[in-house]
Amino acid sequence: MKPILALLAIVLALPASAAQLSIKLDHASKTWQTAELLNHPAAQTVQIVDDVSYKRNMIYRAVPLAVLLPGLKPDSHLQAVALDGFAAELAAAPLLETRGARAWLAVEDPATPWPALAEGKPSAGPFYLVWTDPQAGHISPEQWPFQVGEIKQLKTVAERFPALLPDPMLAANDPINRGFALFQKNCMACHRLNGAGDAQVGPDLNIPYSPTEYFGEDFLKRYIRDPQSLRHWPQAKMPAFAAAVLPDSELDALVGYFKHMAGRKQQP
Repeated sequence: MKPILALLAIVLALPASAAQLSIKLDHASKTWQTAELLNHPAAQTVQIVDDVSYKRNMIYRAVPLAVLLPGLKPDSHLQAVALDGFAAELAAAPLLETRGARAWLAVEDPATPWPALAEGKPSAGPFYLVWTDPQAGHISPEQWPFQVGEIKQLKTVAERFPALLPDPMLAANDPINRGFALFQKNCMACHRLNGAGDAQVGPDLNIPYSPTEYFGEDFLKRYIRDPQSLRHWPQAKMPAFAAAVLPDSELDALVGYFKHMAGRKQQP
């Protein structure tokens, strides 16, 4: 028994295991190991003020995400897939910026792991998309995916999921089309609509009912602003969308999209 106990002691003393991140672009693919990213020539120590996930200032070893996306064009579309099924839809242009709001891939060092997100929860690692100066780019909480395992280039949401599209007869500048864009940015990481989407976290927002069919408009807006002000439970995951992230005019457009789509239900 002694050799087994000794081996167990060694295993328990080891730091958390390293991880790997797969980045799949149309023109190139690469799998990065934790050590490669921690020692990347572009890696820096960055301070994140009021981190979205940890709700406090954090310091990370991170690589500018643009460096890991060589040759990607600004009009491209990406998806960051987390270990729990969270699938963040990301326009490439903000990720490639080198000024203002800047995207970084924070890398968890197994030797010095990050704190747990909450009691009984894992950390935000092994890889976490964070932003410096996010206010400059109007960055949404859904653009901070954590526990990322894969980043891949895809066709646009409209091309992949036509069941999400508003009436094509609407003018391009109609607020409902603006609401559709906001749905992609703020909601699709967790929710599907008409069964369309890749998320596996939250409920469908149109099937069998749209939230506009069982919430009064004022209460729906209050729910989006601060979910736990209306429904409080320990395992709640939906973040609050403050006016600094989702201004009133955008919130109106988003709710307008939900109302519109309630009349365009499609069964999965």
